[in-house]
Amino acid sequence: MKIITLLNKYEVNKAAVTQNSSSNPYLIRRIEELNKTASGNVEAKVVCFYRRRDISHSLIQLADKHAKDLEEEKENPTETELTDKQKHQLRHRELFLSRQYESLPATHIRGKCSVALLNETEAVLSYLDKEDTFFYSLVYDPTQKTLLADKGEIRVGPRFQADVPEMLQEGEADDRDQSKLEEKLWDPECPLTNKQIDQFLVVARAVGTFARALDCSSSVRQPSLHMSAAAASRDITLFHAMDTLHRHGYDLSSALSVLVPAGGPVLCRDEMEEWSASEAGMFEEALEKYGKDFNDIRQDFLPWKSLTSIIEYYYMWKTTDRYVQQKRLKAAEAESKLKQVYIPTYNKPNPNQISMTNGKMATVNGAGPGAYHAAGGGRACESCYTMQSAQWYSWGPPNMQCRLCVSCWMYWKKYGGLKMPSRAEGPEERTSPTEKSCPTACSRQTLGRVNHGSPKSSMKTKQAFLLQATRLTKLARHMCRDIIRLRRAARRPFVPINCGAIKAECKSSFNSS
Repeated sequence: MKIITLLNKYEVNKAAVTQNSSSNPYLIRRIEELNKTASGNVEAKVVCFYRRRDISHSLIQLADKHAKDLEEEKENPTETELTDKQKHQLRHRELFLSRQYESLPATHIRGKCSVALLNETEAVLSYLDKEDTFFYSLVYDPTQKTLLADKGEIRVGPRFQADVPEMLQEGEADDRDQSKLEEKLWDPECPLTNKQIDQFLVVARAVGTFARALDCSSSVRQPSLHMSAAAASRDITLFHAMDTLHRHGYDLSSALSVLVPAGGPVLCRDEMEEWSASEAGMFEEALEKYGKDFNDIRQDFLPWKSLTSIIEYYYMWKTTDRYVQQKRLKAAEAESKLKQVYIPTYNKPNPNQISMTNGKMATVNGAGPGAYHAAGGGRACESCYTMQSAQWYSWGPPNMQCRLCVSCWMYWKKYGGLKMPSRAEGPEERTSPTEKSCPTACSRQTLGRVNHGSPKSSMKTKQAFLLQATRLTKLARHMCRDIIRLRRAARRPFVPINCGAIKAECKSSFNSS
């Protein structure tokens, strides 16, 4: 019999979901590199994405304000009002890109997903229609705890549109501020021929080479004649020559006299000559780290350089042999690295999976909240509140005995939240019962006690609610003081109360009276 193993192909620069804990939601990562270790295993270098549940409340408010501002700037704002359920589920689709990298074994990858920069021209509800699809618009810095807009955002909307003035009629006076208008730098209809212009540019290059020979600092940076001639042939010299020719009305004799004034030949330097060897090395190191993020390059490596200077140097550096050598080296390294990896489908049972054993509910690995007795096992799904499911999974702290159906469990693992807004909290997203108390009705609540949640949740702000007790319940409190002590029970909210004993005591008391 032939055994077929299902393999999933994962490629570089594609998003994937990984798992670091059987109880926590999947992590969203983008594969940057795939490397084979000495032991023969494949290791993935990934970019980290963060969910809303992973960042602070203050940053969440900042992200919501950013989304609101974008919506207000749209020319055609969203007409359809989102329901509470749609808002709730859209929060689970929002991610925050980070510049943080981490390495993990490729066997931790659990599946594919898609992460895209938020398209402001597309309806936000379209992300809910696509399975395993996420979006982001902000960049999160886990070290500085900051959120910034992604520089690759699509520039649409009224703030990015140019104001085109009305066309002037023939003979109409131009009352515009001439200083703010463009300046003509070259006239293609000039009286000079192409041959005369080329001859003038040759003279300008020769003057530039001679000027470098006379300059002491240039002779140190450009020790050979060939390098000096090459430096004099770059754009800065040619631009100066053509500007000079244009300013003097394309008069060759007048322009030549300006190239060599009384003080000596004019020396025009560009960024390639102004930068020292150490500065060039720092620039290459910064480019390796940040890519073409020139603001970060200037801030962390070259703060004494202007942004214009760094950008100009980059485009000149791309014409050098140094750039060609580095490009070949990177291409050789890329050839040696893996482009894709095949990983078998992960089908091991989750430790949180609940199985039936002798009429009792227990987790697969034997751990968990004692056992899911008939009362606990009959509890509804914490998300969709269904009572029937082909498979159940324990969810939250063991002492709360909460569970999810198979559909809601897969949603929880993929999107990091519950499908439906919590019954106790309305439209706000609910992450985990370790942070908030379980809203499911318990027997102790029928006695009028308030369930304050686990000890961990006592550090968080609680949502107050009023529990209206019936007269019979109030009477039972006083008649059964020996069985239930309210203050002691309130301090131990997860210890079950013997309701049967209370009923029996009340019944005997009523009969005797």
